[in-house]
Amino acid sequence: MTPAPRILVVMGVSGSGKTTIGVDLAQRLSWPFLEGDDLHPPANVAKMHAGTPLTDEDRWPWLDAIKAWIDARLAEGGHGVIACSALRRIYRERLGVGRNSVALVFLHAERALLVDRLARRKGHFMPQALLDSQIATLEPPAPEEHPITVDIGGTADAVVADILEHLSAA
Repeated sequence: MTPAPRILVVMGVSGSGKTTIGVDLAQRLSWPFLEGDDLHPPANVAKMHAGTPLTDEDRWPWLDAIKAWIDARLAEGGHGVIACSALRRIYRERLGVGRNSVALVFLHAERALLVDRLARRKGHFMPQALLDSQIATLEPPAPEEHPITVDIGGTADAVVADILEHLSAA
């Protein structure tokens, strides 16, 4: 019997490791991976690069593009892993998180760790200066959202192993 389609939305603030963890998780599951940031329109990328936080109006088309990818994967009967900040509950609802086939993986970290990671990151359009804006916007997932919450203080391998353990127990 083929398992039901499942999409994992790997969420968290900038520097939490969404891409690193998402890629590794997708590889271990043999599922396709999508970097949600790749779906941002150029105007959003320019705003973030300039250090200007996005508004909800900026985010709606981006979230709709991510939801379209999720819906297409599910319609095909496929699985997938997508990295997306999904900072507010309303964003997660727009993505369809909460459906049985769409699960949330919340990468949690203390601010000091995030600052350290962002200081070492090269070549990303999201500047460290926007971290506090993201932290202020973050609405951690509520229990009724059934998130897989993992602390990112360990190695990427340990974080992915923790996620896989949660998935196998579900």
